[in-house]
Amino acid sequence: MTDSTDLPALEQALSGLTARISSLRDARSAYPGDPGPTLDAALVELDTARDLLRASIGELGKSRRRSGGREGGSNRELKLLRTVYRSLPVPVIILDTAGTVRRVNAEASRLLGSPDGYLTGRAFPLLVDVSRRAAFRSHLTSVLHTGETAAFPTRLAHQGRAHNVRLVLTQLRMPGEPQEMIAAVALPVEVRMPEPEQAVRETEQGPDESLVMAAARRQELMSRLTRLLLDEESLSEPVAIIRAGRLLASHTADWVFADVVRGGTVRRALAIGPGDQPVARLVQTLERMDPSAAPLVRHVLEGGAGVVQEMVEDDGLLGVLPDGSPVLHATRAGSVLSVPIHAGDEVQGVITLLRLRERPPFGLADLALMEDAGAHIGLALRAQRLFQDRAQAADTLQTGVLPRTLPDVPGYDVAAAYHTGSAPKAIGGEFYDVFPVKDGWGFAVGGVVGQGEEAASVTALVRGGLRTLSVWEDDPGAVVSRLNDALVAQDTGMFVMVAAGFVTPGRRGGRVRLASAGNHPPAVLKNDGDVRYTSGGGVPLGIETGAAIPVEEVALAVGETMVLYSDGLAGSRGRSGQEELAYGESRLTEVLARCTGQPATAVVKAVEEDHQAFSGGQVLDEMTMLALRRAR
Repeated sequence: MTDSTDLPALEQALSGLTARISSLRDARSAYPGDPGPTLDAALVELDTARDLLRASIGELGKSRRRSGGREGGSNRELKLLRTVYRSLPVPVIILDTAGTVRRVNAEASRLLGSPDGYLTGRAFPLLVDVSRRAAFRSHLTSVLHTGETAAFPTRLAHQGRAHNVRLVLTQLRMPGEPQEMIAAVALPVEVRMPEPEQAVRETEQGPDESLVMAAARRQELMSRLTRLLLDEESLSEPVAIIRAGRLLASHTADWVFADVVRGGTVRRALAIGPGDQPVARLVQTLERMDPSAAPLVRHVLEGGAGVVQEMVEDDGLLGVLPDGSPVLHATRAGSVLSVPIHAGDEVQGVITLLRLRERPPFGLADLALMEDAGAHIGLALRAQRLFQDRAQAADTLQTGVLPRTLPDVPGYDVAAAYHTGSAPKAIGGEFYDVFPVKDGWGFAVGGVVGQGEEAASVTALVRGGLRTLSVWEDDPGAVVSRLNDALVAQDTGMFVMVAAGFVTPGRRGGRVRLASAGNHPPAVLKNDGDVRYTSGGGVPLGIETGAAIPVEEVALAVGETMVLYSDGLAGSRGRSGQEELAYGESRLTEVLARCTGQPATAVVKAVEEDHQAFSGGQVLDEMTMLALRRAR
């Protein structure tokens, strides 16, 4: 097409057009008999076109004279328009009718995170959230067909960035261009231009209140997560992942997945979906899936770094369901965030969060928060393993302190109880035992002053010593005395309180010989409800060689019960109003007096229940007791 600003070319075109009109008139005159209404109409149109061209040439001539005959004025205007377009403070993208990007201004490049050269030639619908692409195409078609401007909310994303915007599409018709163009203007969802005075006030007031509130919410979430992970139950039971997942699902995500490495293999430990949607079956399916099939999980495990996509760009990031549909499509995920669970350099798993398409997307602040959360969870899992290893070791040591079962003692009914207390679990120093001796059966209750592995090892030594020495000795006093000398020689630095007794069923009836080494004196429940205490006495084992060990003989009639107990029972504390009291022998006496004629198990249970009531359910220290009732 001839450039409309080229005056000589226009003049040449006008001369050609005039010549053509003359030729047509001559042709009409040469054939006067031919009907010529159509030709007459064509001549009129050509005359009109000639007149318009003459007028245009005249105007162009005047314009050139006004500008001093200088060419290039329109070029300067074009440069100005291009500069304005590039400098506009709002994102503007020029599209062709197929939706392909043709021009991008600087603000649009900043919004999408790529230079204009990279974006030019790309299909604009690919920059729109997959869930909203169909709506965008409908609006684009409407603008092309009707020429009317369309404005609608949508979501743009590229290079890991996502933005909720109000997109305005308007048709552009440019002279000299064979194809129409579309201008796409991306405006914020909410636009509010502050007055100058208001802007000054907001500047003086300091940080944006919404940013401060968001930071406070993130801090609160981390605080709650830390308290939850440090809870004793989170350490003693495998519930840290479950609790953390539920907290994250209720505060920051719609879907939460936790995948943990066990034995070199990554396994799904948790899948939580939106609580207000019918997704139970989908959750069950996701729980059974192999997380190693998810490219995103593998990437985070191998790289040890978190990933955030403000808008999902690849539906296959978390793998596919058995029916072939992508997990991210089935969960309606619009934004995804995945971070490693790690303690130091050890990557123990992956936490993955999803937000639905209608929710605000995850951002860099969320990524930083969740990376900290992943480190906290990793440390909690490592502490949990150490705690469980320690608990297993404690159980092993405890097996050396307490018998698995109580043997049947002919003519006697035996029951016992041991409680570690409600304080954080530690290896106890108290014990009880019933064991065979030279001419009958032995029994003992005692405790080391202290707790922990060393106390448990000394307790196991005492228990083993009692059993071993009793094979050759028929006097509990001699056994306890020799055990005392052995402890002094070992120089453990720990002292042990013990009450031990021997019975010889059949030969001596209900005669019980008792030896005491600093333990509380055993109680004897008589058939008439009276409760008496033995002499007890002595000093704890391990203090001095040759220490005197008091020994006494107690007669038990049929139906009477002897109760041995540790300092953890007698010395435990409780409150009565504002006053703190010890459980003591006086309260024990009242409980035992109500148990006349009852079997040994009932006596032990009654004391346990009363002790719990006295302590308000918070028994901090361990407690041990053993009941020996003569049955016949």
